[in-house]
Amino acid sequence: MTNASSATTINAAEAAHFGGLAAEWWDPKGSSAMLHKLNPVRLRFIRAAIDAHFGGDGKTRHPLAGKTALDVGCGAGLLCEPLARLGGEVTGVDAAPENVEAAKAHAALSGLIINYRAGEIAAQGLGQFDVVTCMEVIEHVVDPTAFVAELVRHVKPEGLLLLSTPNRTAASRVFLVEAAERLGQVPRGTHDWDKFLTPEELTGLLQDAGLEVLEIKGIAFSPMSGLYLSDNMALNYILSARLRR
Repeated sequence: MTNASSATTINAAEAAHFGGLAAEWWDPKGSSAMLHKLNPVRLRFIRAAIDAHFGGDGKTRHPLAGKTALDVGCGAGLLCEPLARLGGEVTGVDAAPENVEAAKAHAALSGLIINYRAGEIAAQGLGQFDVVTCMEVIEHVVDPTAFVAELVRHVKPEGLLLLSTPNRTAASRVFLVEAAERLGQVPRGTHDWDKFLTPEELTGLLQDAGLEVLEIKGIAFSPMSGLYLSDNMALNYILSARLRR
């Protein structure tokens, strides 16, 4: 088991903001509508990365059977539940207790056993995991370097880290912050553009923490296709990484 540490990464104001959205998290037309659109795209990348890393054939229904998975910043469980359905023994940790309660309630309705925790990831005393995921979270923490160190601390030596975040570009300022919030696609105050990390910055943090990036893809948008995986990382990107060998 991994010992708890004293690292502090939670931004209390951010946690309160997202905790206030807990009741609508599972409503695909509510305040988390954009996450519901984003989740299937992320899952396509995640499934392919899991198969590539662990030698899967892309056909089995349960590629995480016999494996453990940790989702950091899990919200109300939008990613934890698919990971559980892929066969994983899943733990989800979120800064907002309201989100964790909503996650527990939804998992119970879905007949899924998921270990949900509220609070700092560093304080949970969790062990290491085969898969660690962290989607759209690092831009909300107070210390990205300390946060990455905590993520790495929970990855098994042969494990896989999957992480996504918005890019800090002129396009993301216009479309993810100004337009999306003004048009109600995401709640007001969700994003602070200055806290977005570029792929180069995030890759540097991961490399400094002893990881090597395996693959990185952009998540782009078009009126015809909606959100999709792309080589264009101007808005958002997702990556897989492992401990350097």
